[in-house]
Amino acid sequence: MLNRKQLKLAACLWLAGMAGVVAFTLTVLPQLLAMSPSPLPTPVAAAASMLQSAVLVALAVWAGVVLAPPLGLHAPVAEAAVAGTGIWQALKPQMLPAAAVGLLVGGLLTVLTSHAPQGLRASGAVFEIPFVAKLLYGGVTEEILMRWGLMTALLWSLWRVLQKRAGPPRRSLVFMAIVVAALLFGVGHLPLVMGMGVELSGPVAMFIIAANAVPGILFGWLYWRWGLEAAMLAHAMSHATATVAALARSAA
Repeated sequence: MLNRKQLKLAACLWLAGMAGVVAFTLTVLPQLLAMSPSPLPTPVAAAASMLQSAVLVALAVWAGVVLAPPLGLHAPVAEAAVAGTGIWQALKPQMLPAAAVGLLVGGLLTVLTSHAPQGLRASGAVFEIPFVAKLLYGGVTEEILMRWGLMTALLWSLWRVLQKRAGPPRRSLVFMAIVVAALLFGVGHLPLVMGMGVELSGPVAMFIIAANAVPGILFGWLYWRWGLEAAMLAHAMSHATATVAALARSAA
């Protein structure tokens, strides 16, 4: 059972994650259903998708709340918010590293977009993930699922089995958890790509996995060193940077 403090933290993170789920359901899911119609009525399909996502976010939140503290992993801003202490003091150390990684990943995404396989570039002309979904679902929900939930659970399992919970997790175990979570983050994007009507050839699959795993490694490193919100800020800023670059390129 979670104690009162853990419950408040869990509720805070779950609500933040669900904001992204709502944004995805309202803006991205209708496009996916238009391209691959569901046998269910659209409202039912949307409700089922939201329920499934709500459960996954809840599981990820629970894993992080319970397993992160023994590993030295934290969500400093959320923890400060529920404790009623200084949110700005918790956020300030995360901002510079998050901004640096966000700009770096945004530049990387911009370069990769121009070198994407033809099938992916063609899909971008007919399928657009709205900016609000990129910020809320990508920047917040995905980080709760992949870093706070999955990466934490992976590291805790490695720490328990290979280190017998003796002392802080070794760096080798941390890096292993970061990389595996990042690779799974990349693989997790393949169903969305298929839902966009893209033929999942070898080059396309390799491109999607690599283009998401490399940023995922950087986001995982931020989570480990500075906290969950650093990964969230960097993820959101990478999308903002890539979007601004795309607008500038189209206006040129």
